[in-house]
Amino acid sequence: MADQVQPAAPTPEPSDGAFTRDDTGRTPRFPPQGQPVITGINRVGLWSLYVKEVRRFLKVQTQTIWAPAVTTLLFLVIFTVALGRSDREILGVNFATFVAPGLIVMGMMQNAFANSSFSLLAGKIQGTIIDLLMPPLSDGELMAGITAAAVTRAVMVGFAVAIAMAFYPGVDLSLAHPWAVAWFGLMGAIMLSLMGLLASIWAEKFDHNAAITNFVIAPLSLLSGTFYVIDNLAPLFQAISRVNPFFYVISGFRFGFLGESDIGNTNQAVIHSAIGLGIANAAFAYLVYRVLKSGWKIRS
Repeated sequence: MADQVQPAAPTPEPSDGAFTRDDTGRTPRFPPQGQPVITGINRVGLWSLYVKEVRRFLKVQTQTIWAPAVTTLLFLVIFTVALGRSDREILGVNFATFVAPGLIVMGMMQNAFANSSFSLLAGKIQGTIIDLLMPPLSDGELMAGITAAAVTRAVMVGFAVAIAMAFYPGVDLSLAHPWAVAWFGLMGAIMLSLMGLLASIWAEKFDHNAAITNFVIAPLSLLSGTFYVIDNLAPLFQAISRVNPFFYVISGFRFGFLGESDIGNTNQAVIHSAIGLGIANAAFAYLVYRVLKSGWKIRS
C-alpha cells in the first residue's frame, strides 16, 4: 500500500510584541486586558511631552526668555545705583559683581516655577488636561517631562541674563568653580520646577498660582541673600535665613563665580550644602510623585 502523504503543517504566522495567539489559533486584535504593551520607559512619549512643553514657551520667547532677562537686569541697575558705590566691596569684589550671580540664579528659579506651574493648571482650567492624562505615560514620566522642560527654560533664562549682565559696567562673571555654578543652578531649577508642579496640582485657578508666586516664591527669593550677606543680619534672622533653601542655592551659585560664600568659612561647607540640596530634591521629587500618582485634584 502506498504511503499516505501527510499534509504539511501550517506555517506559523509571524508575531510581533503587540499581539499574542490564543488557544484557538486565532490572533486577537488586542492584547489581553491588563497586559502592558509598552514596557519600561516610554521614551517616545516622554520626548514628545518634553518637546511639546519646550515649544509652548518658545512660541512666546519674548515673554518667557527675554523679558525676564530685562527685568533682572533692571534689578541690577537699580540696586547698584542705589547701594553700590564704586568703593563698596562685598566678599572681596565690587557690589555689581557680588549681586550679579544671585540675580542670575534667582531669575532661573522663578522662571522654572512659572513654567511648570502653568502646565497642569492651564489644562484643568481649559479642560484639556485629558491630553496629558490619556497618553500612555506613567506618572513618573509625566513629572519628568514637565520638570525637564521647566529646567530647560531656566537654563535659557540664565544664559540670557548672564549675556545681558556681561555688558554691564563693573560686572565680572569669571568662573572660580564651574562645578558649583552647574550644580547649584541645576538644583535650584529642579527644586522650583517641582514646587511649580505641586502648585499646579493644588491650584484650581490662576489666582491660586499667583498667590504662591507672590507670597511664597518672591519673598523666599528676595530674602535669601541675593543682595546682601547674612553676616550683616541679627543672629535670629541669620538662623531664619539658614532654614531657607533658596539661601543655599543662591550662595552656592555665587560661590561658583567668586570663590567665596557666606554659607561657611570653608569650601567643605559648600560641598555639604550641595549634597544636602541633592538629597532634599530627591525627597521632594518623591513627594510630588506620590501626590501626582494619587490623582489628587486631577483625576478625582
